Amino acid sequence: MAPTFSTSDSLYEFVVKEGNGVKGLVDSGLSEVPERYVQPEEKRINKLRTRKHNVPPIDLSKLKGPDHKKVVDEIVRAAETTGFFQVVNHGVPLELLESLKDSSHRFFNLSPKEKSLFCPGVSPSTKVKYATSFAPEKETTLEWRDSISLGYTTDQDALQYWPNQCKGAALDYLKSASKLVRDILEVLIESLEVKVEESIVDIHSGMKVVKMNYYPSCPNPDLTVGVGPHSDVGAITVLLQDDIGGLYVKLDEDNNNNNNNNQKEWLEIPPIPGALVINIGDTIEILSNGKYKSAEHAVRTSSKSRVSVALFNFPKPTLKIGPLEELVKKDGVARYRRVLFQDYMNNFFTNTHHGKESSLDFAKST
Repeated sequence: MAPTFSTSDSLYEFVVKEGNGVKGLVDSGLSEVPERYVQPEEKRINKLRTRKHNVPPIDLSKLKGPDHKKVVDEIVRAAETTGFFQVVNHGVPLELLESLKDSSHRFFNLSPKEKSLFCPGVSPSTKVKYATSFAPEKETTLEWRDSISLGYTTDQDALQYWPNQCKGAALDYLKSASKLVRDILEVLIESLEVKVEESIVDIHSGMKVVKMNYYPSCPNPDLTVGVGPHSDVGAITVLLQDDIGGLYVKLDEDNNNNNNNNQKEWLEIPPIPGALVINIGDTIEILSNGKYKSAEHAVRTSSKSRVSVALFNFPKPTLKIGPLEELVKKDGVARYRRVLFQDYMNNFFTNTHHGKESSLDFAKST
């Protein structure tokens, strides 16, 4: 029999404080979406206002060879417009991707008691965090998602502190995908045609976090969101989707056929077998002085449970991020100011998901 919650506080206690998560709600026999999860209409993704991203994936293996320039042009064009693209022949073994999805399911299928051992405050490492929604202590409406974040410091720490169910596959994914992160960042920075320090890629992507997301089956997906509208704060994100999908990108005003701001057009990023999704983050938009776009994106829930696994690549918190000086001279204007990345992250992680501008505005020149 499904539990009943007399108040919003009692639901919060069950889902957040006791570590049951959204999965605990669904496993208890839930047949309706609780009021605390019903999103306001402007935050929902209306499938009637979406269209599918029909651009073929980019073949990264052709970066070395006669088609190098063509592949570079495809990467740059995507970074300048949607901020999202998919890649194949990326160097991450396909069997590893399958193992990663399986290990994600293994972790989230643990009992609430076992998963709650990784909740903030009791987790064996501050770098390992099991959570639900995004910022449940501040959100009026919760997101339909559970997750575990695995912050990387050393292999030894990862093997010691990351959950046994997923640490091997997650660490292999981080190592393998980091090569394509470097390749893509080098392409983007070289295409800016300005002089930079050789260490620029490492400086802006040296901090890495693997995040496994679980979106339980939802009784009414039209009422909820898995993740609310936002852009990622780091350099670039590498995302593995399963075959169910649910990722949507909001088209930038320049690429939107619909000029009514209340009728925003969302672009569905459909799963492609063996492909990885690449997402340009705020750090690269700021570094490029707005030439490259970090895309606002969100996740729609489904009647089927699904997983996704992201590799986030951040600057170190002590780095000041800002537009490259040569670009500012060339453009004649600095569209963003220099900010300490720790301050930028604090602004993002202490607020709820309210679209791309709620984070980027923090760094915009006034």
